[in-house]
Amino acid sequence: MSLAEGRFGLGGKCGLAAVRGFLLASAVLSLPVLGGCGSGGFHPLYGSALINGSAIKERLAAVDVAPIPGRVGQRIRNELIFQTTGGGSPAPPKYRLDIAIRESVTSMLVAVDGNAGSQIYGIDASYSLVRLSDKKVVASGSSYGRASFDRVSSIFANVEARQDAENRAAETVGEELRTRLLAVLASDQA
Repeated sequence: MSLAEGRFGLGGKCGLAAVRGFLLASAVLSLPVLGGCGSGGFHPLYGSALINGSAIKERLAAVDVAPIPGRVGQRIRNELIFQTTGGGSPAPPKYRLDIAIRESVTSMLVAVDGNAGSQIYGIDASYSLVRLSDKKVVASGSSYGRASFDRVSSIFANVEARQDAENRAAETVGEELRTRLLAVLASDQA
């Protein structure tokens, strides 16, 4: 007994022919659907294929990330620079990415005496991507990152835990902004 016979309860040559016919029909019907994913349809976001005449990695490397004030702002900027250039030298800028951040800390698990057992560090970032040739804002929006950390009796441990949460939230914002940049630069909007 074959797998098709046992799975579908089909016995003999007649049942096997029905399964083969079903598989052939489904393959033939799926070809037009997959044909839509050709050159005019589906484009991989992280691919290095040519999009609008240039590779997406080259377009991403041509984004100048403007300085962001503060330690966390610098962390987001460094994350974006590394993600857009891959650690190499940046291309001559065609775009400028302006980012403004707002930081917040929310106390969780507050005890009766007022001490928080846990806190959530948050970054709200608003950005705008400006084309340098005509100073037009190509894209704008907002992003956010949240990271929790525990509070203990040691002051040093609390400072380190908060800095770790800041770094994790900054990395989250940097990755999301990179994805949004990829989507904008891969489209015809840029």
